[in-house]
Amino acid sequence: MGRFSRKGQQLQKLDDIAAPISVSLAEGNPLVLSAMSELFERDARFSLVSTSATAEGFLGMVVRVPVRIGVVDWNVPALGGQKLIEVLREQPSAPRFVVYGDDSRPDGARLAMLAGAAGFVGRNMPVDKLLETCIAVAQGQMVFPFLDIRELQADPIQSLTRRERALLEALSRGSSNKDLAREFGISANTVKFHLSNLYEKLGVTNRAQAIAFYYASRLPAEVRGGG
Repeated sequence: MGRFSRKGQQLQKLDDIAAPISVSLAEGNPLVLSAMSELFERDARFSLVSTSATAEGFLGMVVRVPVRIGVVDWNVPALGGQKLIEVLREQPSAPRFVVYGDDSRPDGARLAMLAGAAGFVGRNMPVDKLLETCIAVAQGQMVFPFLDIRELQADPIQSLTRRERALLEALSRGSSNKDLAREFGISANTVKFHLSNLYEKLGVTNRAQAIAFYYASRLPAEVRGGG
């Protein structure tokens, strides 16, 4: 019985490899979206399930019809690629994400990885690179340009929990402790507890410093370094 079970699993894996890879696209530029759609439709290795010009549209479609790969424009309106990935990655049927991003930004691939993407392809790369990356990610690989892992480990934002990141974003919008308690459905004391942990992880001592850190972390690397 055990042999037959293992054989069945092996056959299922072969079927998965042989079957076209289901893909959904989220791209804010209509010309780019049209070109990408044609690219995937022409390639027999893929099955293009849906396309959307907005993050919200993409979110609604992949929740209804799950796919293996989601190709996401980092600046897709209105949520943006980062928030879209962070929202979907908690879902059990979430696709593996490939970010199609602006490779002129030195921190683009790093931010995509931190958000939970499995691959990053710059818009200046040959289109074949996008297809190859999607295939590799579907097979369980992570595909990124060279990244200095020491920089990832040195980023305090990476150490924050999902709740702490959400609190930090809310702080940056000017929310008071009372606002935070209402927004997150927690007590004022719990807000203070989370903020205390947040400040400690960021190496700051107050709200103003935390907000300054948040905005500084969103600047390109050469600006932060003064280059």
